[in-house]
Amino acid sequence: MRKLMIPVLVVALALMLMSLFVIPEGERGIVIRFGRVLKDNNEIARIYEPGLHFKMPLFDRVKTLDARIQTMDGRSDRFVTSEKKDVIIDSYVKWRIEDFGQYYLATGGGNSSTAQALLSRKVTDVLRSEIGSREIKQIVSGPRNDDILPDSADSEVVTTVAAKEALEVDGERDIIMKNVLNDTRQDAMGDLGIHVFDFRMKKINLPDSISKSIYDRMRAERESVARQFRSQGREQAEIIRAQAELEVATILAEADRAARVTRGGADAEAASIYAGAYNKDPEFFSFVRSLRAYQSSFKDKSDILVLDPKSDFFQYMNNAAGGTSK
Repeated sequence: MRKLMIPVLVVALALMLMSLFVIPEGERGIVIRFGRVLKDNNEIARIYEPGLHFKMPLFDRVKTLDARIQTMDGRSDRFVTSEKKDVIIDSYVKWRIEDFGQYYLATGGGNSSTAQALLSRKVTDVLRSEIGSREIKQIVSGPRNDDILPDSADSEVVTTVAAKEALEVDGERDIIMKNVLNDTRQDAMGDLGIHVFDFRMKKINLPDSISKSIYDRMRAERESVARQFRSQGREQAEIIRAQAELEVATILAEADRAARVTRGGADAEAASIYAGAYNKDPEFFSFVRSLRAYQSSFKDKSDILVLDPKSDFFQYMNNAAGGTSK
């Protein structure tokens, strides 16, 4: 009897150990029984939270799945715009398993690589459709608006300041990301049991063959704007210079007018003084004027003046007593 109890205890212990399983933190577990996912009464896959659980030994198999938010950061892919031009877009997707039973069945046993490949295909198809309906200037321009996707981290903003018309497009990149997120979220949830939290385009590049022509056009546009600014500057300089010259001419004219008025007033006052003095003693005034005339005429002994000696100019020389000669 004792010999039988030992094997029985060993078998019981083995069965008990086989019926126990532990789900680590950050993961969830589902039980596979006879190749089918074990479900609850409402036909929803039974999910085992982190901790210690029991299962039927020998018949049940436990599959643990990562329940954390995961990031799918794939390689850059080439897309064609409505203008038949290529753009290279680098993007990422944040996702998490929502329906573990559906995820297990859709990915061939919960294979993460398979899930990412299927999800990447869905994202690429939707993004290709969005890019194919837009022009390059709409895709690579427009400010970001964080209110559209509030749960996402910031990403690099790609803008072309040279293309003036491109700056008129407001948030076209955000619209593309929002459309891709909504369409992929709905499709991935129904087919893969995955909830897509966020989709972002990290970087948008142009192929080398297109980049040079784009940069040349941007440079030509910037040079055109620079020439326009220089022309406007020269025009403003001419206007300022003309205004300055006009002000200078006006100031000089006003100063000359004031000087002439002052000079005229002084001459009038001097003439009035001379007239007053002349009226007081006309003979003396005539004598002084004749002396000044003699002084101005005979500056040197060699000066020769051809005049009639009896003319009025020599009246005071011919008459020592003064007065007009007779």
